[in-house]
Amino acid sequence: MFSISTLEDVVRIPPRMFGASLKKAGISILKEKYESMINAELGYIIMILEAKVDEMGKMIAGDGGTYHRVEFEALTFTPKLQEIVLGEIVDITDFGAFVRIGPTDALLHLSQVMDDYLQSDVKSGMIIAKQSNRTLRVGSTIRSRITAVSLGKAATMGKIGITCRQPFLGADEWIEEEIKKSGKDGASDKKEVKEVKVEKKEKKER
Repeated sequence: MFSISTLEDVVRIPPRMFGASLKKAGISILKEKYESMINAELGYIIMILEAKVDEMGKMIAGDGGTYHRVEFEALTFTPKLQEIVLGEIVDITDFGAFVRIGPTDALLHLSQVMDDYLQSDVKSGMIIAKQSNRTLRVGSTIRSRITAVSLGKAATMGKIGITCRQPFLGADEWIEEEIKKSGKDGASDKKEVKEVKVEKKEKKER
């Protein structure tokens, strides 16, 4: 889930940046510190959007820089368990596929693709289902559900697991097929109900 988070910090403005405005200097330092960072609570910090730097700074003896409190807004991406996400397959491996969701890649393990016998063809960049003949390939766009998230200190890049083994998940064309099928099934169910009602009415008239 993408969101805009409001954060606070203290930035050190070095002497080489005294010629720039406080806001410009503050944003530059915040970008260097925060952008591309992974935080256990905020998730992936993508971009610094705005900053308000306190004009009254502090100095420390022996340090030529000035220290200023700053309040800033950051664009973040926080993956949530059970969240439905859209993504694009960027790599096929022996054990599954890596799917780009937001600023990072999630793992779609072979066991989580579908209920079918699957073959991973790394050379051609495809995953092939033997029974249904469905395929996934590099560049395919898919709809999936997040099943595992690890953004702790030990996870430098973060780890996200996703699944497509649920109704109306998977490649776009799979979902279209399921929608059409469910629509037909729904229509036949309504027809059966109507026929039952007519039959009951006829019995009542007799």
